[in-house]
Amino acid sequence: MARTRTLEDLDLGTLASKTVLVRVDFNVPLVDGRVADDTRLIAALPTIAELRRAGARVLLASHCGRPKGEPDPGLSLRPVAERLSELIEGPVAFADDCVGETAESAARALAPGEVCLLENLRFHSGEKKNDPLFAAALAGLADAYVDDAFGTSHRAHASVVGVPERLRRNAAGRLLVREVEVLGRLLESPERPFVAIAGGAKIAGKLDTLENLLPRLDALVLGGGMANTFLAARGLDLGESLVERDRLDLALEILQRAEDLDTRVVLPADLVVCDDLESPNRIETVAAEEVPSGTKAVDIGLEGRAELAREVAAGATIFWNGPLGVFEKPPFDEGTLAAAHALAETSGFTVAGGGETVAAVRKSGVGEQIDHLSTGGGASLELLAGKILPGVSVLEVNK
Repeated sequence: MARTRTLEDLDLGTLASKTVLVRVDFNVPLVDGRVADDTRLIAALPTIAELRRAGARVLLASHCGRPKGEPDPGLSLRPVAERLSELIEGPVAFADDCVGETAESAARALAPGEVCLLENLRFHSGEKKNDPLFAAALAGLADAYVDDAFGTSHRAHASVVGVPERLRRNAAGRLLVREVEVLGRLLESPERPFVAIAGGAKIAGKLDTLENLLPRLDALVLGGGMANTFLAARGLDLGESLVERDRLDLALEILQRAEDLDTRVVLPADLVVCDDLESPNRIETVAAEEVPSGTKAVDIGLEGRAELAREVAAGATIFWNGPLGVFEKPPFDEGTLAAAHALAETSGFTVAGGGETVAAVRKSGVGEQIDHLSTGGGASLELLAGKILPGVSVLEVNK
């Protein structure tokens, strides 16, 4: 396996007074001009702190949301700079653009150990297109480059691959290194039994990951809309529940492959159903094969939660991606919160990945008891699917 350059390869002692462009993942929810969840900011602090101690001028770059290649005041990173300033207990300058004279002036104004956050990269269409001119403009701001944005490492964007192709002094930050090491461990040497919990709405985004993980797993626990599709594939009537009708044959193929590999597939024995998500008049728990007409499954039931807890308790390695119900609408978050508590209570090595999954873990209050909370949803799934991540590949020693 190729080795990724780290901060040690940059020789921290030589970075004093040098400008280091750090690609971070500050794609965070903004509500009423404030950061609603600072998990990703906190995750970037170790790398920022090391560079500051080395006397580097730290220039941070990130995207936020989907502004379609033009400025969107509602997606400005200014509130992020304000929250980051509180976290590092020191000033964080903010540049109103990420390239051009505004960014260049902000970079020049930095003293050793100081920090500046550039405006949203995706306010420029050149970011997603990996436009050579945009990448060159970003690279021109700095002497060295550090990528600590695992959540965007599966995207071949200008700030992810274009800049390190132009700045030969490049390396992965502490967060990126940790993500690759932990998720790589799940593929290469997981302690057995290895249990995966897969939730979320659809099979489609997780298909390659399931295919790659199945031969390594002892048990696959399914929940959420994904479980509905598997239950429907087995012939159950799920009423008005979310079911991917065009994926039923695929679900059967996965079930058959799991059986051939002697991998246990655990589907919820019971489901919480309701008649209407917005204004429910009827909420009840029923056996999976007894979903009443006119209702939809919105969570796993008590039996399903108990079975999940037993599988997690017996596992030596546990990976979880995707909520097990409509967790953003209490009380339909109880199954997902139960999963978080099960991971927190087991003695096995636990990894939870994906934005919604991490949000659920934080909501449960047990985040500190999970061994690794992955900051990357799509990136973690692609890595576990065995795919090459452009943002990691470009930082390899032989590149």
